[in-house]
Amino acid sequence: MTTLTTPPTARRRPVGELLREWRDRRRISQLDLSIAAEISTRHLSFVETGRAKPSRDMVVRLGEHLDVPLRERNQLLLAAGFAPVYPESSLDDPDLAIVREAVRRLLAGHEPFPAVVIDRRWNLVEGNAGVALLLAGVDSRLLKSPANVLRVTLHPDGMAPNIVNLGEWRAHLLGRLRREVAATADPELAALLDELRGYPCDDAVPEVEIPGPGDFLVPLRFRHDGAELSFFSTVATFGTPLDVTLAELSIESFYPADAATAEVLRGFTAESGPRR
Repeated sequence: MTTLTTPPTARRRPVGELLREWRDRRRISQLDLSIAAEISTRHLSFVETGRAKPSRDMVVRLGEHLDVPLRERNQLLLAAGFAPVYPESSLDDPDLAIVREAVRRLLAGHEPFPAVVIDRRWNLVEGNAGVALLLAGVDSRLLKSPANVLRVTLHPDGMAPNIVNLGEWRAHLLGRLRREVAATADPELAALLDELRGYPCDDAVPEVEIPGPGDFLVPLRFRHDGAELSFFSTVATFGTPLDVTLAELSIESFYPADAATAEVLRGFTAESGPRR
């Protein structure tokens, strides 16, 4: 079902204050934003201070130039007194059947290599059969829906004991999450970041890590049945989403970083992968 949600706190802060906050977060001056959005600096200043009311089109245009996520653009519209324009659909919605089928084809086509679909807060939406190899030994409590991929990866009862380069991989994931917190201002992501930072790690390294000579990717080195497997990953998103749900989905696909890992994965047979 497609819905247009109304966050309970959306009307508590004026739109000008929210726009100024996003502009400060993006480190864009009033002059640069006014030029990009084709409005006068004076009018933008009046909007931010509450002396002028922006039109719906102006709110949408400013949100686009500030790269505000679609969910938060709806909040800007609500704060300005307008209805949201970006729907939030369920993946089970019939209108998204083509998208759902395409995602499942991508996941199946990537087998036997692992691939997962996650939402904005890193909750597992769907995964292919190859993911079962990575989840071997994970406490079942961590896999209860909605299973959080970052929590499953870094929790001491999750994948962490089998990650050979836990400190390096942890720094990589925390760095990604930190950037997402900055980009979205999502308090739930910020709380998740604080939680993950508190997990034990004997070989912790700084979240901003300087690459060494010859480094070009951060690998996931994973211990499985006495062998060390090595992966690198790619992340895909929808290029032109106009729906909140689609805008917040990403597909992370893992590839073998060496021939030995590829051979193990091709020989690995899982009865079923984690499903939504």
